[in-house]
Amino acid sequence: MATTIVPTEAHVTSRFQQIQDLERAYLLQNYARYPLALHRGKGCYVYDTDGKRYLDLISGIGVNSLGHAHPRIMKVIREQAGLLLHTSNLYYHEYQGRLAERLAKVSGLTRTFFCNSGTEAMEGALKMIRAHGNSIRTGKHEIISLENSFHGRTFGALSITGQSKYRNDFEPLLTGIRFVPRNDIEALEAAVSENTAGIVLEFIQGEGGIYSISEPFARKARELADRFNSLFVFDEIQCGVGRPGTYFAYQLLDPVVMPDIALIAKPMACGIPLGAIIANDKAASAIKPGMHGSTYGGGPLAGRVALEFFDILDELLPSINAVGSYFRMRLTELMRKFAFIKEIRGQGLMIGVELTFPCKQLVLDGIAQGILFNCTHDTVLRFLPPYILTEHDVDRAIALLTKILKKIKTTQV
Repeated sequence: MATTIVPTEAHVTSRFQQIQDLERAYLLQNYARYPLALHRGKGCYVYDTDGKRYLDLISGIGVNSLGHAHPRIMKVIREQAGLLLHTSNLYYHEYQGRLAERLAKVSGLTRTFFCNSGTEAMEGALKMIRAHGNSIRTGKHEIISLENSFHGRTFGALSITGQSKYRNDFEPLLTGIRFVPRNDIEALEAAVSENTAGIVLEFIQGEGGIYSISEPFARKARELADRFNSLFVFDEIQCGVGRPGTYFAYQLLDPVVMPDIALIAKPMACGIPLGAIIANDKAASAIKPGMHGSTYGGGPLAGRVALEFFDILDELLPSINAVGSYFRMRLTELMRKFAFIKEIRGQGLMIGVELTFPCKQLVLDGIAQGILFNCTHDTVLRFLPPYILTEHDVDRAIALLTKILKKIKTTQV
């Protein structure tokens, strides 16, 4: 009979310390990690190296869309690992075309380019914008983006990110970028001209604090893009692919404001790297053979997992809306109890709780209580839970958050 060895406290401490020491010795020190080493996950929960359980309400920053160890995803990964993991884009395989067809049907767009991440999708979109502008005339290369936006950390994506804290160390970045305040229609109209090649918007700003653009602003951006023959881009890397309770955040509007390009990534392959540019024929025609590529993009493993994900997502959309509404309702109850909660924002299972003070310490308090979320824009608690979240999980989250917030209230008093 196998004997279960229960680690002693000293053994557990040394195990975590070993992980921490190796990373500090050999990794580039660009991440300010929290004091937690995760070992495994199941459903909406993850477990550390000591076996302690945590309710995961950040899901790898919106990536683990079906939670952890989802049985259908595990089955697909096992089967595909025994068949074919990688082909390169020199050859066809059976999943890339099927996934592109699926994306066309749910997005209303026509053509897809697959890559590895959201920031890589943004880089490809910027090339589309520039190529489109250059095909019209020299000098049509300006791009409009929003203040407080976040589009990625590669050079082009950073250039259109409207937060100086991400940009300052890398200046000078791309030229020809104009930033306008979110929902300021007059500023948008003043910024767009014959030199504008593209307008890039997050329908819901994620890293910027869970702020949505207004319907009039979205419609005006579409109108200006048409008037000046510019490409209109929705960055749906965090706010799309099911998270708002629709396939894409722009589908929250009725009638829908269609982009020329939609960018997606995080939740699509449930933890396997996969991003995509979905474009209409006008935008897609800007890229000719040899102008862009990706070694790993759209490989058979990621493609097959994403197809399985979409089959599951079709069934989950009503639950995302219902549980998301329940979560916001329960958070609103907390807001009535704690005066330092300013606002509850979000759609579906993309939720922000704005506080009157910096909230990084609350993330640490959450880890101590067994609940994971993060702090963005300094004062906003961000929740991006798995799509399989239930009302029971929400009730547990509220109970744990109440404990954490009571501690703050007591400290303030």
